Amino acid sequence: MRAEGEKKQPIDQGLVRQYLIATHGNFEKVQKLIEKEPDLVHAVMNWGGDDWESGLGAAAHTGNRDIAEYLVAKGARMDIFAAAMLGELEIVQSMLKWYPDWRELKGPHGIPLLRHAVVGGDQAQHVVDYLQTMKEEAVQCK
Repeated sequence: MRAEGEKKQPIDQGLVRQYLIATHGNFEKVQKLIEKEPDLVHAVMNWGGDDWESGLGAAAHTGNRDIAEYLVAKGARMDIFAAAMLGELEIVQSMLKWYPDWRELKGPHGIPLLRHAVVGGDQAQHVVDYLQTMKEEAVQCK
């Protein structure tokens, strides 16, 4: 048990790596790892070349809705990529209202925002349509 005000030790990088690999598609393992170490929900890793990835980011770019929803419920911080994959149009619209250039933003492994929405399937089709419309409007403005 930690004394009040005592900082928690960093999570072992090997455990972070296991977690991030699992968030690409192994829901059962993700649940077990989060039960063992709840703070993994906030863990990120630089895979090299400034390629940062979180568990939520991994679930988002692979279209693993069940993992993404579980992580958000456990306290993972929602970002535009996860919102796009989950079909959360209002969140995506709100962010792009303030930062319109984010429509070209790339997430982990250089995967574009639009691709995150595409892997969200039917539940994210309205986000795909919105992003494509934004792209067309941007081209017409040039």
